[in-house]
Amino acid sequence: MSTTDEPAVSAGGCRPREVLDIVGDKWSLLVVRHLRDGPRRFTELKRGIDGISQRMLTVTLRSLERDGILTRTVHNVMPPNVSYELTPMGATLREATAHLLRWSSEHLALIDAARAEYDARTAQPGQLS
Repeated sequence: MSTTDEPAVSAGGCRPREVLDIVGDKWSLLVVRHLRDGPRRFTELKRGIDGISQRMLTVTLRSLERDGILTRTVHNVMPPNVSYELTPMGATLREATAHLLRWSSEHLALIDAARAEYDARTAQPGQLS
């Protein structure tokens, strides 16, 4: 038995990596974050997630729905509309990733400074990589 909190990896593959691939793409966590306060319509998500295209939002929502992270509800009104909401499993994902998203926001300025320093250092002629 391992003394760490990391899940065991079988010889046949790395199942935890499959899950990390699902939630670790560029947009999934942002979608989950925007659903934290309840159901949202597609247009609300599109407006709230800076830089996401309509196609990529559609692909991300379908993937999260397939994996049981959110539900899609079609409302029979005129005109029809669709809303998305986190499932109970999706809510636990939101809780688990809230610290990572907060850390990202809090350290953005430091990351920008580190990148600028690195780029300046590596752009100088005669420097070894």
